[in-house]
Amino acid sequence: MAFFISLLKDWKWPCIAVGLSVFMLAAAHAFETFGNLAPCPLCLRQREVYWALIAMTLTGLALWKIVPKRRFLVALNVMIGLVFGVGVVVAFYHSGVEWGIFPPPTGCSGEGPIDPMAFRDFNEPMHVPSCTDAPFYIMGLSMAGWNGVISAFMAIISFVAAGATFRGAASDQPG
Repeated sequence: MAFFISLLKDWKWPCIAVGLSVFMLAAAHAFETFGNLAPCPLCLRQREVYWALIAMTLTGLALWKIVPKRRFLVALNVMIGLVFGVGVVVAFYHSGVEWGIFPPPTGCSGEGPIDPMAFRDFNEPMHVPSCTDAPFYIMGLSMAGWNGVISAFMAIISFVAAGATFRGAASDQPG
């Protein structure tokens, strides 16, 4: 358990969070490229959360290197947790659209897949995959559902990391 907590203290969790975000984006791209699963607009919205987290965290780590204050790392870990929380909300909404709980947003018409490599007349409208149709389910959850579970887990770990970094500041004090 001490090893796990040591991975969450200081600058380590923000670096792990960036790595996990890059992995999630790579996995989504692999499903798109190798699995031939074109993303719907809500799928792309879920990816934006990871891109935002990467940009925010790398900027935060760069600023922390300039002014290395522990409380800044605590705040960064809390912000990472909040961004992952936004990922949970977006994934929950997408899952709700797939299950018919929420109405799909405008632009999720489901007019068919988009082939970005196909030569076409640019005056012709593009076809967008449907946000209501999940390509597959694993243990009752779609890809959006699993993204929500992963985001929730990473949000919780981020808040635990903030606490571990904060408590690390107290234990580093002499006396």
